Amino acid sequence: MAVSPDDTNENRSIYRLRWIGYGLLVFALIDAIQILASIRTSDPTWGLQTVGQFVERVVVPLLGFALVFFGEFYDRKPFEKIVLWILSWLCLLLAFLFLVMVPSVGLQASTLSARTDLQVSQRVDQQLVQLQQLEDQLNRSTPQDIKKLADQLNTLGLSVDAKNPGALKTQIQSRIKTLRDQLQAQAQGAKASQSAGLIKNAVKWALGALVACALFVYLWISSNWAR
Repeated sequence: MAVSPDDTNENRSIYRLRWIGYGLLVFALIDAIQILASIRTSDPTWGLQTVGQFVERVVVPLLGFALVFFGEFYDRKPFEKIVLWILSWLCLLLAFLFLVMVPSVGLQASTLSARTDLQVSQRVDQQLVQLQQLEDQLNRSTPQDIKKLADQLNTLGLSVDAKNPGALKTQIQSRIKTLRDQLQAQAQGAKASQSAGLIKNAVKWALGALVACALFVYLWISSNWAR
């Protein structure tokens, strides 16, 4: 029976799609090696960022597997049977790994949020201690000490009334209170901003990992002919 030109063109299309799939899997492997090689355990965000990179690049291997499995066993090379068997089970392994990433993302985001909150609090506490020390020193200062401070401020170009130490003391105390309120407000804003960013990325990557897991399971089930 003669092979029609349409059948020949269809066969060539299948071959092209399969080899494109193999190429995409090679690219995915290179990406995975690059991600793992660039891990810096000294960076507290490395775990979450690594998961995020895998999730954001998962489209490439998913498309690669789908193209490689295209056409099932139709006109396959002998060596492909072993390769397809390995790739089919690899889909199940990847599904498991992405499933593990889902709770891992939540745990790491929670730990990282607590860590950043602590760092912000420690930094602000140090500044608040300095302000408190300045305020205590100001309260212990005599009118002569405050007058000397006024002279120093005038020398620096800050115009203050050196003849009225009481007014200067009140002005400095008011400024300290304003700075204290600003620091506390900035700390709360920084914590809220960082927490919102972590939650946003954690939700995005957790959902992405869950979808990837489901798709890899589907690829494993639909490639049962290769096992």
